[in-house]
Formats: sequence, C-alpha cells, structure tokens
Amino acid sequence: MSGNGAIVLDHVSVRFSPDIVAVADVSLNVRAGEFVSIVGPSGCGKTTLLNFAAGLLPGGVGSGIFTVGGKPPVEGNRDIAYMLARDALAPWRTALGNAELGGEIRGVPAAERRARAIDLLEKVGLKGFEHAYPKQLSQGMRQRVALARTFALASPVLLMDEPFGALDAQTKLQLEDVLLSLWQRDGRTVLFITHDLSEAVTMSDRVIVMSARPGRIVADVPITLPRPRSVRALQKDPAFHELYAHVWSKLEEGLGT
Repeated sequence: MSGNGAIVLDHVSVRFSPDIVAVADVSLNVRAGEFVSIVGPSGCGKTTLLNFAAGLLPGGVGSGIFTVGGKPPVEGNRDIAYMLARDALAPWRTALGNAELGGEIRGVPAAERRARAIDLLEKVGLKGFEHAYPKQLSQGMRQRVALARTFALASPVLLMDEPFGALDAQTKLQLEDVLLSLWQRDGRTVLFITHDLSEAVTMSDRVIVMSARPGRIVADVPITLPRPRSVRALQKDPAFHELYAHVWSKLEEGLGT
C-alpha cells in the first residue's frame, strides 16, 4: 500500500450555492491507521466530506485545506477505496468477479487479484459462493461481497458510507465483527459514516459528532475501549454504555435539543 494514509482537514467548508452550505469550517486530523467514525443528523455533510476526500465534488465548491496521504483530493486516487451504503454489485458478474473488479480496473495481474479476492471472500464468510451471482445472494451476502471488493484494493485509506445501514440487526453485528477483524489485520485508515451510535462506539478509535447543517464538529470523542474488540462482548461492558451515553449527549447538543 502506498501513501501514509493520513487525512487532514484544515478549516474546510463546502458551499453548493449561495444558499446551501453543507459543511462549515471543519478541521480534523485522522492519523494513519486510525479508525474514525462521523455521526450526525441527516444532511449535515457527512457524505459530502467523503466525496470531497475522494475527489468527487464539483470544482470550486470546497474551500480550506484537505489532504489525503499528503496530497489534495483527486478523482481516481489509488490510495482510496470507497464503500457505499448499497453494494452496487455488477449483476452480470459472480461474487468472485465482483470482488476482483477493482483490481482488474487497476491492472493487477489476473492470478494475483483472483487469489486475493478468493481469500477475502473466505474471510467474509462466503466460501462456496464464489460463483454465485448477486441475484442469488441475500442483501447481507451482497454486502459481504462489497466488503471483500473494498478490501481487495491495496489502498491505505478506506472511506465507508453507512455500509451496514440497510441490514438487519444480526447481520449488521456479524459484518461489524468481520470489518473489525480485517481492519485489525491490515491497519488501514478508515473514515466511517454511520447513524448508529452503537456501531460508531464499537468500531472506532474516535467518534466525530457533527451538528445539523451546515455541518460543524461539535465533539471529538476518544473511544478508550481496549482492542481487539468483540461486538457482542461490548454490549455487556459498562464502559461501552458510558461512552455511548456521552456520544449521545454530544449529538443532542449539536441538534440544539
């Protein structure tokens, strides 16, 4: 993996029109290898920040300093892998074909990308489903393929936009454990968007709380729970519930309630 993986925002604002300010004066430093979640009400600019990092915003809408791996955001940056809320699988490709798609686009040799995709499909619990098509898979299984596809890219930075938001509670817990296992193995930098405060506390080194639009950072909460973590075990940990309550109180402050 190339690049140092750090993400730096220094007084970043995003204005889509004179009347629409999505993000206002956001400063944030995500260290290489850190797992940082962003929570906040709908429309506060969380996804806008991910799109900015990925170089997907129209020119001229952003201001301030924004760097990923020491470089300004640019579309097609190979240091970044972006996982969306929906799986966005190609319906004409098998699970294996989808998992290795990013490597194919980036010109990774066929044997190397296939071996990596097979390994990751096994890691996410899809051994035996390599040749199944998306229509043959449940939504949870499709998200597992999308997770494998994301980790198959040798990118030091992962941008994840509510990747488990549409799943049932049990499947979400399973995939959170899978993500933690893969992240703890690879040590990549993760910027993770979620509306689920429990998920944010469970996964993260820090939770960033944003206000209602225009989005501003109202709290930066260190998550001091020891690693490695088990999603299920944390549900019985009083320290987890104290941190959850603290993040919730900061979110309420940001909403002005």
